[in-house]
Amino acid sequence: MKTQTKSKKVNKAWLHDHLNDTYVKLAQREGYRARAAYKLKEIDEELHLIKPGQIVVDLGSVPGAWSQYVRRRFAPKEVGVGGAAAGALNGTIIALDVLPMEPIEGVFFLQGDLREESVLGELEAVIADRPVDVVVSDMAPNLSGIESADSARITHLVELAVEFAQAHLTPQGALVCKVFHGSGYSQLVKLFKTTFRVVKPIKPKASRDKSSETFLVGIGLKTPAQARAYGADIPA
Repeated sequence: MKTQTKSKKVNKAWLHDHLNDTYVKLAQREGYRARAAYKLKEIDEELHLIKPGQIVVDLGSVPGAWSQYVRRRFAPKEVGVGGAAAGALNGTIIALDVLPMEPIEGVFFLQGDLREESVLGELEAVIADRPVDVVVSDMAPNLSGIESADSARITHLVELAVEFAQAHLTPQGALVCKVFHGSGYSQLVKLFKTTFRVVKPIKPKASRDKSSETFLVGIGLKTPAQARAYGADIPA
């Protein structure tokens, strides 16, 4: 009974904080599906990654706030009051998630698990050999509370995003990827520095203070020679 009461108090406190959250209110006012839109917005405003005419792939897209933000960047003059994703689209957005996502005008959505080869094949078929300008990944596993297991799951998803970026990004392209401080974080930073010429960790203001999440941004793929010079185990 005590545990149940404590759980109810925690849930009530979280709900109170959530409903009074500045970014939650802003998302409701501006038509975004989640406050997460402002995390990508802050990263983009600092680094100027997303521009009209690009091809952007959104991994772990549900509920769709990141795709909505990209959609707005592709049609900045066509957004009406309360409409975060509307109007003529100048660019291509391809979204993927294991969960179903409510449609967003102009966004191609594929439901599936990127860890499955068949799903990766479907995603690559949609891209159809077109070079991708930006990959954004908000993928995160269901956490078990066991640090070693959770760290391995997080690392695997980040590695999949990096591998996808290596295979499909333009030479000057960028990857934005959610990671978590803790076990395995330094290895993921090293992976990014091995893969990209510019690496920047960013903790957006829209990311909750209590959360261990941060975002690694990699810009410009290194050549195999550059990666070997950094210390990557890549055959000559």
